[in-house]
Amino acid sequence: MYKNIISMEVKNSTTRLPLFFKPLMWSYRFDSINPETMEEITVVQTINYGNWRHWQWISGFYGKDKIRKIIENLSASEFRPSVLALASLIFGIKKMKYANRSDKIRAAKNS
Repeated sequence: MYKNIISMEVKNSTTRLPLFFKPLMWSYRFDSINPETMEEITVVQTINYGNWRHWQWISGFYGKDKIRKIIENLSASEFRPSVLALASLIFGIKKMKYANRSDKIRAAKNS
């Protein structure tokens, strides 16, 4: 039954996050978050601060392959070490980027 509830929530919310994500997005205007266009923010905040229900929702919304690609393309420093280990197991992540955040910021400014 729990899986059915999660899948109904995913189907009913194609451009907005469910309200139970609001505590994870404390530093963003929650009403303006679109999970289709703000994938990285949604995945990073969920992996770092979400509970199992949040993880199940993003898995249903994005799929495990897409989440794995998003995580692999981000610096490992974006994630708390303990949750990164769990995410690596769940999403099958073999290798992470270990660039520091300042390298990412510089690269974004130069592109």
